[in-house]
Amino acid sequence: MAKSFDFKRLRRLTTIYLVVQVFLVILLVYMAMNFQTGLQTEGRPQRFLHSVVVTLIIQLALFYPLNKLAARDAEREVDSCAIGLSVEEQKGLRSKRIIGDSIKTAIFIFFITFILKAPQDLFILSIIYFSFILTILSYFQCYNFAAKRLMREKG
Repeated sequence: MAKSFDFKRLRRLTTIYLVVQVFLVILLVYMAMNFQTGLQTEGRPQRFLHSVVVTLIIQLALFYPLNKLAARDAEREVDSCAIGLSVEEQKGLRSKRIIGDSIKTAIFIFFITFILKAPQDLFILSIIYFSFILTILSYFQCYNFAAKRLMREKG
């Protein structure tokens, strides 16, 4: 028998993630303008473009693991939207959710610690800030894409 799904909560979550993505893009533009101005006043305007290139290379390296994590999280959330889950299934999904949240928390703590302990050079800080914002943005985009694809398949 085919399972039925109630995607109301998941649709709200993807909408919230969309709003967060818009905020992150605005924050990214604001930080880019600040770092570009700061590096220009230090007499190193070319370093801004270098930081953007380094950040893009880092994002290319992080894309596959981020995509896998987001797809796994989206699949788990879609599975948890099934109507009539047994207690064992709910417990399994809950433990998977805790593992996923622990991974995301560890990544967040890593970036915050890295930002606080990094040298106060604008070039290095710009790479770290851009990587932090783009990593979160990439996760949300991959999650929304995977969740919408899975909702179409199962709905």
